[in-house]
Amino acid sequence: MTYYGRIDGAPEVGRRLRELRAERGMSLSELARRAGVGKGSLSEIESGGRNPTIETLYALCGPLDVPLTALIGEAPGVDGAAHSGMRTVLLSVRHLPAMTVEVFRLEFPAGADHVSPAHGLSVREHLTVVAGHAQIGPIGAETMLGPGESVSWTSDGLHRFAAVDGPAEAVVVITTPVSE
Repeated sequence: MTYYGRIDGAPEVGRRLRELRAERGMSLSELARRAGVGKGSLSEIESGGRNPTIETLYALCGPLDVPLTALIGEAPGVDGAAHSGMRTVLLSVRHLPAMTVEVFRLEFPAGADHVSPAHGLSVREHLTVVAGHAQIGPIGAETMLGPGESVSWTSDGLHRFAAVDGPAEAVVVITTPVSE
């Protein structure tokens, strides 16, 4: 089931977003400012009338201090697309005492070049390329990877996923500390 990229899941994403914002005592204006998202766009997302991209969802996760699955749900197979054409598919999510662990398959069409916003303090990404070649990591410190090669980083700043010389596929494990 697609939660973003298609209107079907937009109301559920909007409901979760509204609840998380209210739990944190944050106004619509404040979340929009912190996330760098237009207030009108945020209002449309919360009402279920707009489908947010992966970029927008991650921009909202940082200020809310939550993992992506807090917004999209935890059902394996939930997928979405980025502006660059990169596709993500949720494989697994686990809640441990100190962190949430999310596992996603990333698919990059030839030429895909995706810049992801920060995910929040102390959020870590551990990525392994399984097919093709990709340039991955924090902006300015990207690493060129081929099949079977891995890289890890703290995703508290912009980071890049780019397919090089054709399509690529990777698996990323994202660890998000549990908020106190």
